[in-house]
This record gives sequence, C-alpha cells and structure tokens, in this order.
Amino acid sequence: MDGDRKGVLRRITDEGQLVTTLVTTFPASEIAKPEIFPSLLFYYGMLTITATRGNYLVLSIPNNNVRKQYYEFLLEEYQDNRHINLNDLGLMYYEMAYDGHWRETLEFIAHAYKENSSVRSAIEGERNLQGFFTAYLSTNAYYLIAPEVELNHGYCDLFLMPDLIRYDVKHSYIIELKYAKYKDPESRVEELRREAVEQANRYADTDTVKRAVGTTRLHKIVVVYKGMEMRVCEEV
Repeated sequence: MDGDRKGVLRRITDEGQLVTTLVTTFPASEIAKPEIFPSLLFYYGMLTITATRGNYLVLSIPNNNVRKQYYEFLLEEYQDNRHINLNDLGLMYYEMAYDGHWRETLEFIAHAYKENSSVRSAIEGERNLQGFFTAYLSTNAYYLIAPEVELNHGYCDLFLMPDLIRYDVKHSYIIELKYAKYKDPESRVEELRREAVEQANRYADTDTVKRAVGTTRLHKIVVVYKGMEMRVCEEV
C-alpha cells in the first residue's frame, strides 16, 4: 500500500473509476508498479470494464459490495491516523435506524473529519468529504449505503437504503453533502444550502426511493461544509 498504489485506491474510491490500459502478465519484479496495479485489481474482480476511450479502458467499481471493500480500505487509513470508537458509532446507528436520532451520528462523524490529520493534510474538496462520510457510514449494519445514486436526472450524494430483509428499520435517509472552500464568501454557504434542499426534495419524490424506503420514515438531511467546518446540518 505504499506510494502511488495508495493514490490509485484513493482515486478509484473518490471517482468510482479510472482510465487506463490493461496488462496481461505480472512479472514478480514489476507487480508493485502503480501502472500495473489497476490491471491487478481488474483481474481480481475489483474493477470492471464499463467503456472504452480509443486504446484505453474505463475501469469502474462493479457493485456496492466491492465499493464497500474500497471504503473499508479508507476506513483503516482514517483509523490509523485518528482512532474512533466504532462501538460507540454502532450504537448511534441503532438509534438512527430505530429512533430517528440522526444528528448525533452526523456530528460525531463531522468531528472525526475535522480531527483526522490525514484529511487535514489532503486536498480539501467535496469528494474527500463524501469519501470520509461514506467510509464511516458503511460500517453500519442497518443500511445499504448507495453513494451518488442516479435519481430524477441527478445524483443523490448518499442514500441510506434500509436493509428491510434483515432488519425492521423504522427510518431511512437521504443526505446531501455540499462543500464550500475557505476562500468562498459566506453567501456561498446559503447558496449551497438552498441547492441541497432542492435536490433532496427532488430525489425523495422518485419511485426508486419510495419503493426502497418502504414504510420507513424518510429523512432528508442537508449538510454544508466550509473548509473543515460543518456550517449547516439540518432536516428539510
């Protein structure tokens, strides 16, 4: 996991895909090279071909089970930098699923995001923020985490789809994450909040979401960051 191979995994996790060529042999002396690493992931079933661009291939995460494995890698890295008690977080997920107490969970993850040194030293941005939230939300037992689901001609940032086959969950969630840079004016926060509210309402009013949530109560949550600070965290 040294060097650029870690960067390859981060890029796949953040963007869901990468563009590369495939190699067909893996000599032991070259297997650790970053340019070969994506091909290794492909042959292990961790990536699949979704498009072509001339002589290049678009390799994407094939399904949510594999996506979760990528987020588990990120989670290990975050935990190594600043350990978070996942047992405490697990209890919060229970209250989130059965009692609708979502604020404590999101504020807990937000605090971890601010304190995590690897995030602070990285390039800030919406992808980085979404990756961190998704990595920790994916540890819950009650929801299937679906990042960037296509709904009503747009992409929902995070849809916490209740696992109703295994659990009698009472609450489900759509979370819209927005990010403003430190240098952006304060008015940008309110602009992003309004945009997130409109998107959350539009996504919630789709047949896909209505079928998935069943009889659970759907919460539409809007989160807006400015730099490392969570400025907005509200239900709409």
